[in-house]
Amino acid sequence: MRRPGAYERHAEPLPAGSIRSTLCAVAYNDELVERVRDRLVATEGAMELKMFGGWGVTVHGNMAVGVMDSDLIVRVGPDAFDAALCRPGARPFGFTGRPMTGWVFVDGAAVSNTRTLNRWVDQGVTFAQSLPRKSSSRASRRPRGRTP
Repeated sequence: MRRPGAYERHAEPLPAGSIRSTLCAVAYNDELVERVRDRLVATEGAMELKMFGGWGVTVHGNMAVGVMDSDLIVRVGPDAFDAALCRPGARPFGFTGRPMTGWVFVDGAAVSNTRTLNRWVDQGVTFAQSLPRKSSSRASRRPRGRTP
């Protein structure tokens, strides 16, 4: 039985051994993605997508959190950026070599505790919810939690 607000993700399977399937398999930590999905299943306006070579969630069209490799990506906003960098496991987000103010990577080991993960995810969602809604022109999927 599905939980209220839950959805089923419809993903096309990739051919085994294809370059794309190999890249997708190593692009992000599936376990961390599932933990983030579980936290976001009841979040209004949350949509997941693949981006940055990883996985991400927007809230009303604004990026909130994501996963790249084994790290959590959190959009904390420019005002909370310096304080976020003082937290354990946090470092500036900038996979292109140029840091993005207002975004942080959080080491996967630093969010192994559910309470800590939830705090980071909630911070990203809160910031995204504070921004004006964007219209969605892309077909995306709502985060789904595991069914009991």
